[in-house]
Amino acid sequence: MEKIVPLIPIRDGVIFPNTDSVLTFGRPKSLAALEASFRGERTVCFVLQKNSKLNDPNPDDFYSVGTLSTIQRMIKTEGEINAHVKGMSRVKILSVERHDPFFLAKIIETPDIVENTPEIKALCNHLTNEFRRAMNIGKSVDFMVFMNIMSDSSPSELSDLISSVLDIKPDEKQELLEINNARTRLEKITELLAKEVKILELERRIASKTQERFEKGAREAILRERLKTIEKELGENDEDGEIKELLDKMKKAKMPEDIEEKVRKEIKKLSQMTQYNPEAGYIRNYLDWLVNLPWSIESKNNINIKSAEKILDEDHFGLTKIKERILEYLAVHKLASKMKGPILCFVGPPGVGKTSIGKSIARALGRKFVRVSLGGIRDEAEIRGHRRTYVGALPGRIIQGIKDAGTRNPVFMLDEIDKVGADFRGDPSSALLEALDPEQNNQFSDHYLEVHFDLSDVMFITTANILDTIPPALRDRLEVIHFAGYTQDEKFRIARDFLLKKQMQNHGLTDKMVSVADDAIRFLAQHYTREAGVRSLERQIAAIFRKVAKKIAEGKTKKITVDSKGVPRFLGPIKFSSSILEKKDEVGMSTGLAWTEAGGDILFIEVALMPGKGQLTLTGQLGDVMKESCQAAMSYIRARANQLGLAEKFYQKIDVHIHVPEGAVPKDGPSAGVAITTAIISALTKIPVNRKVGMTGEMTLRGRVLEIGGLKEKVIAAHRAGLKTIIVPKENKKDLEDIPKEVLRDLKFVFVSHMDEALGVALTKPLIKNGSEVLSHHAVLHAQLPHQAD
Repeated sequence: MEKIVPLIPIRDGVIFPNTDSVLTFGRPKSLAALEASFRGERTVCFVLQKNSKLNDPNPDDFYSVGTLSTIQRMIKTEGEINAHVKGMSRVKILSVERHDPFFLAKIIETPDIVENTPEIKALCNHLTNEFRRAMNIGKSVDFMVFMNIMSDSSPSELSDLISSVLDIKPDEKQELLEINNARTRLEKITELLAKEVKILELERRIASKTQERFEKGAREAILRERLKTIEKELGENDEDGEIKELLDKMKKAKMPEDIEEKVRKEIKKLSQMTQYNPEAGYIRNYLDWLVNLPWSIESKNNINIKSAEKILDEDHFGLTKIKERILEYLAVHKLASKMKGPILCFVGPPGVGKTSIGKSIARALGRKFVRVSLGGIRDEAEIRGHRRTYVGALPGRIIQGIKDAGTRNPVFMLDEIDKVGADFRGDPSSALLEALDPEQNNQFSDHYLEVHFDLSDVMFITTANILDTIPPALRDRLEVIHFAGYTQDEKFRIARDFLLKKQMQNHGLTDKMVSVADDAIRFLAQHYTREAGVRSLERQIAAIFRKVAKKIAEGKTKKITVDSKGVPRFLGPIKFSSSILEKKDEVGMSTGLAWTEAGGDILFIEVALMPGKGQLTLTGQLGDVMKESCQAAMSYIRARANQLGLAEKFYQKIDVHIHVPEGAVPKDGPSAGVAITTAIISALTKIPVNRKVGMTGEMTLRGRVLEIGGLKEKVIAAHRAGLKTIIVPKENKKDLEDIPKEVLRDLKFVFVSHMDEALGVALTKPLIKNGSEVLSHHAVLHAQLPHQAD
């Protein structure tokens, strides 16, 4: 028969028929329903809500089966009601209506289906015995409930009483409530009770073992150990899943046998620890690093040489030597299946493409690319990692880079290797010795990992602006490839073919919006930049495109064409003239060539004479070597005064002041010897020096001109400055092969082995003594024919 009774939802409990319970109610709807029921027939329907976190559930949030109960007693407290209720029967909830301020449910009782058979009797006896056994090994149950269970109860009553005290989840209790067949319910309860008895036995066994292992004061640790062991037996332990995951990753990693053995030991140690042990976190992090390293994963090399060459040419203009070296590496790799990775060092001024070509090399080889900047690093642990004993310890940057790449053979760039420092924490450059040695890096040892990792397949590329600050032992391991500065023609091609497209894309422009004429690019390179690379040129292009984008965004125009005449409108007056040479030939001033970290440059040597007592003054922040070159030049001139047409004791009545402009910039090196000597002789003889002649070379006291370094950078700087003739030591003739052909076409080279030959070219007219030429200007030129490219 259908009934309508108040409905009270319960968060996380189930009331069974034939059982007594004391419940506490606090929600307004529950309080109202209780009071209404207590004033009437004292019957109410209790039902479990599906989500215990809901404070104000809807009818859809209730299960469809509940328990019709009577309220025996009720005690009101402040904001709560404690009620003693007795379950009467199972009911099916047909519908739920909101009856302010509580729910009303239309219910119908579902009587139990009971079969009085020997099997049912046997099930009841077995269940009673199992419950008694559970009580004996530690199950806690109210005494009155226990007595009711032990008394001669019907199968329905027995199943409901035991269901109410089982240690199971609320949804499992609801499942038992919904079974109205007594036999099926008894069988289900037997299964659940057997599981609980087994857990109690394990708990008892654990208690006895842990009691022997720990002292009485370690109660908290014992409880945690019990919980962990119980969960492990039930297959619900998260740590077991973690251990299994680590073992699976270890097998997939295919690491060497000795390392795998070490990992197994660490995993075993972790499995024996409680999750609350502080050391467990350190071991877990350590194992994560070991199993996630690419021990056997490697990228397949792209050994199609033509394809690789095409990729390199797409990304960078010029850089012939570097491209050739990469293609050689590919060719050898194609012929020899196993070879050690090269250790390359790209040295050159800023902005010439050292870092960016690393990415192109990786793309050409079909490998992953990793870049680590070493600038300013002073701690050895940054390279080799920290010992595991330190809090927050991590592997070094090399191992971190390998893990990030996900392969054991990436292209690994160590940027700015010349800027590594050293202090009390160690010398990082010394730590790099092992990693960058092809003979040793197959057994690279990181302090954190404490195992060897094979770096022999890694292609290491380092970059530097200068080699002087790199320790000799480290420099010896590097295959050095020099990057020279770009010529004006190379800058033009790079800007036209690469930079314009890149900056258009960055500024959201297209060919339909802006076009830049070739003469504008050349004008930019000549008059707004003076550098070895192209960074400043790219910034100037970006500045033009920003202004173009602004005009187009404002709707002032749809397309802008930039030519050489329009460049100053965007960037203002020109910053550099096309030639920085003097307007006319000067007495006592020569043009020298210098090498700097930023590429080549030209410098002027100025000499002034004044009455005095033979004092030599040197200014312009000259280094010790350059000062000695000035003194050697004076000694050479004094020793050869007669041949040079000078008075024998000319130096006693004059002071000589040698100055190199840009006094804030330190200058040093012996290669200005020829230029210094020429300037002093010019000042003493009053013969001007040809302003279009640049010179470089170290000079001895006997006047011999010695070989110098950095010729390519110096010659490019001379070409950029507008010089026409270059005096070069004869021994440097071999270095002309590295100089771009367009530079060779525009310059004349005079190779000299003695200072007399240089003077014949540098001075505008020959030296005269007693009416005859001391050095034949034309004879020298005839003897040393200028070198020109074919």
